[in-house]
Amino acid sequence: MFLRSLIFALGFTAVLCAADKDQHIILISIDGFPAWMWKDPSLPVPTLRKLASEGAQSEAMTVSNPSITWINHTTMVTGVNPQKHGVLFNGLLVRQEGNKPPRIEQWAPKNRLVHVPTIYDIAHKEGLTTAEVDWVAIKNADTIDWSFEEIPDASRPIEQEMIAAGIMTEEQVGWMTPGPQRKNMAWHDLMWTRAASHIFKSHQPNLLLYHTLNSDGTHHRYGPANMASYTALAYADRLVGDLVQAVDESGLRDKTTFVIATDHGFKKVSKFVYPNVVLKNAGYARAFGNAITQCDVAAMTQGGLCFVYVLDPARKSEMLPKLKELFASTEGIEKVIDGSEGPSLGMPTPTENQGMGDLVLYAKAGYAFNNAAAGEAVTAPSIDYGGTHGYLNSDPELDGIFIASGKGIKKGTVLSRMANLDIAPTIARLLEIEMPSMDGRVLEEILDVK
Repeated sequence: MFLRSLIFALGFTAVLCAADKDQHIILISIDGFPAWMWKDPSLPVPTLRKLASEGAQSEAMTVSNPSITWINHTTMVTGVNPQKHGVLFNGLLVRQEGNKPPRIEQWAPKNRLVHVPTIYDIAHKEGLTTAEVDWVAIKNADTIDWSFEEIPDASRPIEQEMIAAGIMTEEQVGWMTPGPQRKNMAWHDLMWTRAASHIFKSHQPNLLLYHTLNSDGTHHRYGPANMASYTALAYADRLVGDLVQAVDESGLRDKTTFVIATDHGFKKVSKFVYPNVVLKNAGYARAFGNAITQCDVAAMTQGGLCFVYVLDPARKSEMLPKLKELFASTEGIEKVIDGSEGPSLGMPTPTENQGMGDLVLYAKAGYAFNNAAAGEAVTAPSIDYGGTHGYLNSDPELDGIFIASGKGIKKGTVLSRMANLDIAPTIARLLEIEMPSMDGRVLEEILDVK
């Protein structure tokens, strides 16, 4: 380890030691956990508080633009901005023929979504073992050794192992598929936690990616920082405790590092903005019921952000000035940014990535974008929707949590700020592997590497 650290410190990359097969890292993402809530001493998260006190933490973690789930999970495992890794939606934006609006292919394979190597790709290449539970932008990744996907399948190895061990039944696997039965996200989080615990105890991966969702759904429905919100985060803490206990039972606690983060913070919402209604009223789109069916201009909403696309490239120069004026005068819209300015926000230009909007709209505080197209009202009170994300990552309410604890982590370190770009480089250092050029940095100040 000393030679490896010296090589990194001197900046040499030609000669490297072997990856550390005695190191185990669990990267935990608690979806939608704002740093501003972590700072509330009344938040009942004893497991996380203990891990933080025994290791390192950051007062704020800057997330990526767009501040959306799949984008930021991909940043965490690549160490580069979306301009490079390519993920801009919770899925893959697919252009349709003619004047039909784009659509999102949610379960696109990882090799179509992610344009750069990930930490698990490199770890696998270096002979380390990898696993994931409910991670995203990872479907069919051939560098994951053990997988329990968001939508499990009873015919797959881990599911079969869990069924044989009595951890879950084949019927319960079916309950986790999309449909009316998939409504209790707290139960899904429990199943994902049992899967993560089983994988770690049975297979002892060097790198395990694990993601819980209930806190995000609760914050969308009820908003952050209320009774439901505190309960959801307390439950997530209890599940992390279950996983920590599984690591203890495996006998590998002294060889394991826990890295806990999130994909984004949260803002409260009281009103919706309907950009597709704006386009419809201006004659740029046609709708049937609540959906746009034909259009010259399409709007794809993501909470506090909306991408706008001119479908005919030959008409962009003509239409963009008009669209900028149209949206700049719309209630609830804070900023209208040209897509060509994407790199200044860590995003690509429209010529670099077909998912990038020709315009990027950001909502004002208290507003969220909604994709619906019915009626003529461009704003309305939000119903059964209390919070969202997607706003500019410079907004402190979008800051996320970061904790690192266990093997190789210095006790008592508190960073004032870091970025989720720094997670992959730091994990790579702990695993003694080298990632390609990254936008983030190794958090040297939290490491206690002998």
